[in-house]
Amino acid sequence: MTPSEEIDNLAASLTDWRGPMFTRLREVILEADPDIVEEWKYMGAPVWSHDGCVVVGGAFKTAIKLGFLWGASLPDPAGLFNDELGGNQRRAIKFFEGDAIDAEPLKELVRAGVAFNQAKKTKKK
Repeated sequence: MTPSEEIDNLAASLTDWRGPMFTRLREVILEADPDIVEEWKYMGAPVWSHDGCVVVGGAFKTAIKLGFLWGASLPDPAGLFNDELGGNQRRAIKFFEGDAIDAEPLKELVRAGVAFNQAKKTKKK
């Protein structure tokens, strides 16, 4: 199976509110960057990458979680990050049943993650 098919299967397996929430979050991520690549890594997690990992998705019993590998380095003027705030690298957003998805600020975070990866890549040259 391709990574996109694995992600499709994950979304389909979430038969409660998490399925539609996960599907919409995936759509927002893909809309944010047409060159983002879907991967299936880390023992079964959806990953969206562009010049490196940008977002890792996870489905938990009470939440859908989007983890940004370099989130601590990204601007978050809308204050979307609400998890993993204590470290110096990662940040995450947990979405709970009934939460609204603020698509534009989420797209901006995804784009900032891509820009961060591209800047790191340029520095390595």
